[in-house]
Amino acid sequence: MVEWLTSRGLVPYDDALAFMEARVEAIRQGRADECVWLLEHPPLYTAGTSARPEDLTDPDRFPVHQARRGGQYTYHGPGQRVAYVMLDLGRREKDVRCFVRRLEQWIIAALAQFNVRGEVRDGRVGVWVARPDKAPGAGGAAHEDKIAAIGVRLRGWVSFHGISVNVEPDLSHFDGIVPCGIRDHGVTSLVDLGLPVTMADLDLALKETFPLAFGPEPRQPACPGPSS
Repeated sequence: MVEWLTSRGLVPYDDALAFMEARVEAIRQGRADECVWLLEHPPLYTAGTSARPEDLTDPDRFPVHQARRGGQYTYHGPGQRVAYVMLDLGRREKDVRCFVRRLEQWIIAALAQFNVRGEVRDGRVGVWVARPDKAPGAGGAAHEDKIAAIGVRLRGWVSFHGISVNVEPDLSHFDGIVPCGIRDHGVTSLVDLGLPVTMADLDLALKETFPLAFGPEPRQPACPGPSS
């Protein structure tokens, strides 16, 4: 069974880390069910294990936390849905790349509920949307904005950290970092795309589409194909 938790209000980042550490250990020991935790954080930046100091362009703007997850710098704050995913990959499938592809598939399926086409790109972690309404980038490349981020960590084949999807955050808050080390593209949200989506709307979409990526335990759907 996967337990779904939803926190109201803003959850301090250190409190979230402490909860995940305890829950992951309990899952490893067979004392707790797997868990997906939906929440929002106060404005902050997190640094993954690949974060580069030069990508923190405004270090005094918000608190900076060492996340000990994969990836680089990202922003969390009000209006952004964070989903911390604590699953036992030892009982599901011991394949980290496949796990990340399942997270991508999950986000893409949830966005499709609002007629948003999310896509993944080689060399760019997360989920992106094409922006034909914006001017092309350098070399005439089509403009794309990031709408969701992914960063995970495993301990004893139990996952923690997870995904974040921009519903209606203050997009200027991303200006203090180079999000995920990507300088040539921007950041967007569901509301920025002109969609009147609420956090509750996204939560429902995430819950409805989760089985498409991860299936009812213990059966898993086939692993999605490689990201492209």
